[in-house]
Amino acid sequence: MDISFLDKFLQQTKTTNLKTKDLYPDLINDLDVKVSFGMGTPTHVPWISTLGPGMSTSNGYYPVYLYYKKENILILAYGISETVDYEEPWTREIVDSNQKIKDFLDKPFRYGESYVFQTYVPEITETEVKYFRNEREISKEDIAKDLKDITDKYKECLDIEVKDEGSDLSKGLFYMESQLEDFIIQNWNESEFGKKYDLIIKDGELESQQYRTDIGPIDILATDKNTGEYVVIELKRNQTSDQTIGQIARYMQWVEENLNKGVKGVIVCGKWDEKLDYARKRMGDVEVLLYEVNFSLKEYKK
Repeated sequence: MDISFLDKFLQQTKTTNLKTKDLYPDLINDLDVKVSFGMGTPTHVPWISTLGPGMSTSNGYYPVYLYYKKENILILAYGISETVDYEEPWTREIVDSNQKIKDFLDKPFRYGESYVFQTYVPEITETEVKYFRNEREISKEDIAKDLKDITDKYKECLDIEVKDEGSDLSKGLFYMESQLEDFIIQNWNESEFGKKYDLIIKDGELESQQYRTDIGPIDILATDKNTGEYVVIELKRNQTSDQTIGQIARYMQWVEENLNKGVKGVIVCGKWDEKLDYARKRMGDVEVLLYEVNFSLKEYKK
């Protein structure tokens, strides 16, 4: 397995370049690859995640490289989404036999609930990267083996889950809709949202997606470019119109009371709904947007 991308990734962490498009492989061991150095400004913990079908960095579990820049520690981890609690991630054996990052590092900046698989201390220069553990240099072959081992274990976990007819991965429509949130965020600047609203970013970390409140997470919280007021964006997934309206009304009221600024709402759904339309007209400060899904099929190889 070629891991030259990892050298490139660590070298890029020493720059202010946040671009990733066409710079990294699309697949690793037949798993989708996502890379982030932060949004707007460099993050404290850049990462590379490898994702199976039905998984996203905001909702799922996955092998991930996390580079803690302050500590100069690269962790290959059994990653767990911070924003959405994913039921029963990984296997009991993995959870019981591996240390959480928050127990390995003293007050890690983020991702403390993920589990440590392997750790490396990189020595990074412009021309090469060397990896050490316990002051002993680790070969690129060993690093490649670590990556293959964890991604193979991941595929075994996914195979078990897909066979469960009640799992999210087995619910085709729900799977596509679960990816909509990530798609909106990743294509924000090219969408209608990006023309009117700004995402909330702090210290290079995106706060808008699954914005945390004490009554539950808001799918996306943004701000209006012109007025500065908050915009609560909720995705209507596998729930009724009444549930969606109740949810967005609750979040809008929380924002108004706790963030002390004006607020409006946007509901994103897949088809026109008469009940939703009546509720929208009554509320006045909520609009409804329809999305269209175009998808292609690709073989999932083990």
